[in-house]
Amino acid sequence: MTVWYSRLLWFATCLALFVVVLGAAVRLNDAGLGCPDWPGCYGELIPTAIDEADAANWPERPVEVNKAWYEMVHRYVATTLGFSIVLIALLAWRNRNQAGQAVKVPLLTLGVVIFQGLLGMWTVTLLLKPVIVMGHLLGGMTTLSLLGWLLLEDRRNNRSQPEPRIIPWAAMAGLVVLVCQIALGGWVSSNYAALACPDLPTCLGQWWPEQADFQEGFVMWRGLGVDYEFGILEAPARVAIHLAHRAGAITAALVLLLVTFSYWRTANPKLRTASLFVWLALTTQIGLGLATVWFGLPLLVATAHNGVAALLLLSMVNLNNTASRA
Repeated sequence: MTVWYSRLLWFATCLALFVVVLGAAVRLNDAGLGCPDWPGCYGELIPTAIDEADAANWPERPVEVNKAWYEMVHRYVATTLGFSIVLIALLAWRNRNQAGQAVKVPLLTLGVVIFQGLLGMWTVTLLLKPVIVMGHLLGGMTTLSLLGWLLLEDRRNNRSQPEPRIIPWAAMAGLVVLVCQIALGGWVSSNYAALACPDLPTCLGQWWPEQADFQEGFVMWRGLGVDYEFGILEAPARVAIHLAHRAGAITAALVLLLVTFSYWRTANPKLRTASLFVWLALTTQIGLGLATVWFGLPLLVATAHNGVAALLLLSMVNLNNTASRA
């Protein structure tokens, strides 16, 4: 392993986490179309360079410089992450003959981040289509997870001899459930359904509102040319989406508690520590989810809810990695 490979993994993993949080800030500040074109912003690379002639090309999109900056900073940071992953993949390939050097996962990560760039473009050009926005969120989480896995592998290969590997079925099941819940969260956000149920623990004063329209709420594709900014669904469909996210949160929490408790009962101190990280992230995430609704979607709390979801995902990646070596 080279020192630069290890340093780049640290840098890229931290940067990927920042990109996820920054992406959440873009969505929550309604800045997803702050730049109506791609890769520039009203034809410029810097929002302050936008003039009246540039704005005239998009008369339906009045220039809001603060939203344009949110969008462009997100693009700049994501581009930096992309170049970092290119370097990681190149170093992994160059060092492919070294013992313990991962090659397939760095190349997979490079493929994912390229596709993630396309999803970022389509997010703008397809006018915030929910399935694309949700896919963009999952792409960012996947990139973060792969980098986190590579970082764990690099650290453990540098500290000790390679250990025999097993398939951690329980931890994998927990990870799959968590990813499904993150996807539901992306669907809530992209359809502007976070406050469809403004009360707790009930929804509109009922435990399960009869007006919830699940069929309409989970139509994945509605054709091209529809502007999804601020959402197009009626209240019953948004209520259904919100309810599904709540039900998913309860299910995911129970599954993760069951999985981590099964590992906590072992005598392996590394598994117990990994389980503790999951519990801490899960508890924090539940509290932030409740606070998001209770306080009416404050931006700081809602952004933290997205960020801790990423940390919870990393903690489950760590549990899977640790369990595979137990």
